[in-house]
Amino acid sequence: MSNPRWTRRPEGSTWGDFGPDDELGRLNLITPEKVRAAVAEVREGRTFCLSLPLDRPGGNVVNARRFPPVLVPTGPAETPRYNALLCHDDASFVDVVCDDKVEICLQYSTQWDSFAHVGALFDVSGTGRPEPVYYNGFRAGIDIVGPKDAAERGIPSGARRLGIQNAAAHGVQGRGVLVDLLSPFGEDRHLVGYDDLMRVLEAQKVVVEEGDILCLYTGFTDLIMAMDGAPDPDRLARACAVLDGRDTKLLDWIADSRISALVADNYAVEQLPARKLAANSQASMPLHHHCLFKLGVPLGELWWLSGLAARLKATGRSRFLLTAPPLRLPGAVGSPVTPIATV
Repeated sequence: MSNPRWTRRPEGSTWGDFGPDDELGRLNLITPEKVRAAVAEVREGRTFCLSLPLDRPGGNVVNARRFPPVLVPTGPAETPRYNALLCHDDASFVDVVCDDKVEICLQYSTQWDSFAHVGALFDVSGTGRPEPVYYNGFRAGIDIVGPKDAAERGIPSGARRLGIQNAAAHGVQGRGVLVDLLSPFGEDRHLVGYDDLMRVLEAQKVVVEEGDILCLYTGFTDLIMAMDGAPDPDRLARACAVLDGRDTKLLDWIADSRISALVADNYAVEQLPARKLAANSQASMPLHHHCLFKLGVPLGELWWLSGLAARLKATGRSRFLLTAPPLRLPGAVGSPVTPIATV
């Protein structure tokens, strides 16, 4: 199998499986039939917001490059458009208006990662020379364009392919399946591998099917919210369950399960930094590499799953309707999201 962008694809990847120019990855598995099955999970009509307030965690200790949103009124500083009287040259009005804008790090809080978020050096041409590429062979500098390349080519920077807008246009709505990792592993750091996950799935009678969106509740964002905007980096670095991205059996299960997306309430879904292997060449974020680069499985991070987890546990359920579209922001490599679970 090959296409104009590559003659080799990573072993075990889905490149080309959904077409030579596919940008949706395993979101393609959320078919109309899967959406109808998800809707059938609604029994009570109760909804749960799965987003943190977008100014949380607070500060930049979770990720030094990402800062809380800055929300300000539109208009010049001397006449901000806030509690402003609506005026016109030839009329008087009674309207009082507010209008604002935000500067936001798109992956600061509850978020989706797009496939343009993490790529890899890979020999797509079979020449022995690795090149920086992303899911389905889309190229750095051509399809995902940074400021330097954009200036040289006279084009806008951003993800010209694989941007988060593709997921938004497709719609991210399907059956969510929640696994409670807090109950068996507690609030201290625990690396969850394949054997751990299988034991939990069996104990909680959780069944994961093709096209499901798998959600992992660890309690991490409960700690974030309890810290009230002043997160303790040392405590968070030792907190709660995370997936072991170096466990090849776990990665194989993610591939074989054919889930459409993977979500957690922690910072990166996987343990970071990952355990270092003896090999010289390795992905520093192996689960991101596996899901975003190879499989086309979007990752959701820092979701607030506490209330949903409590309700599902109380009713002996694990499945629900999940509606979680990202922003339809062309060229973005990630997006805030306000997911809604309906049970």
